[in-house]
Amino acid sequence: MNNRHYNIYFHTHTVSGIVISVVLFVIFFAGSFSFFRDEIINWERSESTAITKEIELDYNKALKNLDKEYVLHGRNITISKPSTENRVAVYMEGTKDTLAPAKQKEGTFFYLDNKKFKSYTYEESYSLGEFLYRLHFLAQIPYPVGYYLSGFTALFFLFAIVTGLLLHWKKIVSNFYVFRPKEKLKTLWTDAHTALGMIGLPFQFVYAVTGAFFMIKLLIVAPAVMALYKGDENKLYKELEYNDPDFKFDNKKLAVPFDINQLVSKAKSNWSDFEITRVFIQNYGDANMHVLVEGELLSDKKFTGIGKVVYRIADGKEVARKNPVTQNNYIDVVKNVLYRIHFGDYGGYALKIVSFILGIITCFVIISGVMIWLVARQKNNLPEKKRRFNAAVVRIYLAICLSMYPITALAFIGSKIFYPLSQSSLFSLYFGGWLILTVFFIIKKNDDFTNKFCLISGSILGFLIPITNGIVSGDWFWTSFMEHKIQIFFIDVFWIALASISLYTSYHLKPKKEVVAETKA
Repeated sequence: MNNRHYNIYFHTHTVSGIVISVVLFVIFFAGSFSFFRDEIINWERSESTAITKEIELDYNKALKNLDKEYVLHGRNITISKPSTENRVAVYMEGTKDTLAPAKQKEGTFFYLDNKKFKSYTYEESYSLGEFLYRLHFLAQIPYPVGYYLSGFTALFFLFAIVTGLLLHWKKIVSNFYVFRPKEKLKTLWTDAHTALGMIGLPFQFVYAVTGAFFMIKLLIVAPAVMALYKGDENKLYKELEYNDPDFKFDNKKLAVPFDINQLVSKAKSNWSDFEITRVFIQNYGDANMHVLVEGELLSDKKFTGIGKVVYRIADGKEVARKNPVTQNNYIDVVKNVLYRIHFGDYGGYALKIVSFILGIITCFVIISGVMIWLVARQKNNLPEKKRRFNAAVVRIYLAICLSMYPITALAFIGSKIFYPLSQSSLFSLYFGGWLILTVFFIIKKNDDFTNKFCLISGSILGFLIPITNGIVSGDWFWTSFMEHKIQIFFIDVFWIALASISLYTSYHLKPKKEVVAETKA
C-alpha cells in the first residue's frame, strides 16, 4: 500500500471513529443488554414464562372480554407477541361501520395479559428491558432524529471497520498475536485495539450493516419509490409483503358462529414445529370477516420459515396459504435473516451470552481507539492549549461512556424496588443519574479515577441487584432455579458474574506512569 492510500484510510478511519465514538458506545453498551430484553422484563415483573415465540392465548375468551369494553364489530384486530413475556400486543383499528359512535372509530394499542386478560397501555407496560432496547437505537430522542442518528452512526461505523481492515490487512495475522502491556501507553492501547477489533470484526460488521438497514432503510428505498413506483409507497410495501391482504367491509352482520381458537389450531396443525406469532382479524363480526394466522418454523428446523393461512369465516374456507417449507422467497429470506442475525434470537442463551461479550468487547475497542487518538496528540511539541483541549475532549467522552455501567446497575435496583416504575420516573432515574455522574467526573478531571470508580461502583450495585430482588420479591436466585423460573434466575446470576469480573478488573488496573490527563493550567 502506497503512502497516499495509507493516509487516506488512516484519516478516514480516525475521523469516522472519533466523530461517532460516544454515540456508538451508547448503542453497543445498551444493545449488549438488549440481548436480554425479555429476561429483564420478566425479572422486573417477577414473572416467568415459557421461552417460546408462540402466542399462548385463549383468543375466544380474550376477544369476548375486549368486546365488552371496545365493541369490536367492524374493526381490524392484530394480536402479536413482540417479546417472550406473559403479555401480547393488541392493535385495533377503528370500526369501518360509518354509523358507529365516534369513539368506536378510534384506533387503540395496548398490551393484554394472556392469563388475566387485563389490558395495559404502552406507558403502563413500559419496563427497563424496553428502555435499554430502545436506547440502543436512540429512540428516546424524538422521531425521526434518534432513528436517523443511530442509522448514520452505524453507517459511519461500517466505514471505520472497512478502513481499519485495509490499514491492518498486510499484518492482520501477526498483529493479532501481539500484545505488549509493559510497553509505552500508545503501544498498549494500539495492541488492545487491534487484537480485540479483529476478534469482534465479524460481529461488528454484521451489526453495522443491519443497524444501518433497520434505521435508515426509508432513505435507502426512497429513490426506488420515486423512480420505480412513481412515489406509490403502498405498491412497494405490497411487493415486499409488508401489507396484509385487504378485504372489503360488507356492513352486514355475520350469520354464522366462529371459533378463533379452532382456526389457529387448524393453521398450526398444517406443519410440524410451527409456532403462531401473529393473528390478524379483518372486519370482525362482519359477513366478510377474514382471519389471517401467521407463524414461523422453529429456527433449528429452518432458519427462515415464515408461513401463513387466511380463512374466510362465512364458509370456513381457506382462501390463501403460504407454505413455510417451500414458499419462502428471496424477500422473506432477506427480511428474516437480517432480523435474526441482528437480534440473535435463534441460538438460545449461549448465543445471547456470546453476543453480549462481543458487544462489550466492541465498547472496549471504541474506548481504546479514542485513547490512541489522545496519546498520539499529547506530544510535547504541541501547544499546551491544544493538549489541554484534547485531554478535555477525552475526559468528557470517558465520563459519558463509563458512567453507563453504574447507572444501568442502579436502574435495575430502582426498577425492582419501585415497581411498577413509570416511564417518566425511569427516564428521570437513568438520565438524571447519568448526567450527575458525568458532570461529577468532568469536574474531577481524573480519567483513572473515573475508570476505577465506575468499575467498583458498578460492581457493588451489580452484587446488590440479586439481593434486592430476593428481598423485594422473595425470588432468591437459588429458589428461582429450583422453581424453574429460568429468566429471573438468569438475570440474578448474570449480574453476579458481571459484577465479579468488573470488580476483579478494577483491582488489577495499574495506571501507567505516562501521564495523559489534562495538564494543569
